[in-house]
Amino acid sequence: MENVTALPLRERVRQDGEAIAAIYRNLGTAAAEQMVTRALGELALAMAGLAAQVKAVELADLPRQLKKLQRMAENLGMISLSAVAQDARICLDRCDGTAFTAVWARLLRVAERSLATDKDFAGLSG
Repeated sequence: MENVTALPLRERVRQDGEAIAAIYRNLGTAAAEQMVTRALGELALAMAGLAAQVKAVELADLPRQLKKLQRMAENLGMISLSAVAQDARICLDRCDGTAFTAVWARLLRVAERSLATDKDFAGLSG
């Protein structure tokens, strides 16, 4: 037991650039930049709200909030974030606290990477 190695968790974040590109095509550069920036801010606020709910163990409204996060992520082409939010909802629906804890930790990692990489992602206006 002396040789314990901590393995770093690295999440591969999948994104669909076409979702952002379509927003830019439909709205034009200036309006699209404003909309995408606002949507990313709302997504970050939604994650912060979810984190506060989980920390306070206020889980009653969590499935609805996770569904909202899932839709927001889908609209921005954040495939991984949307999928993990759905997985977290499924864990709650099944009353599987152990699985939810693991998926919640993954959701936090994916959200962090998605929002960090989206600074470059928003530049896909084409």
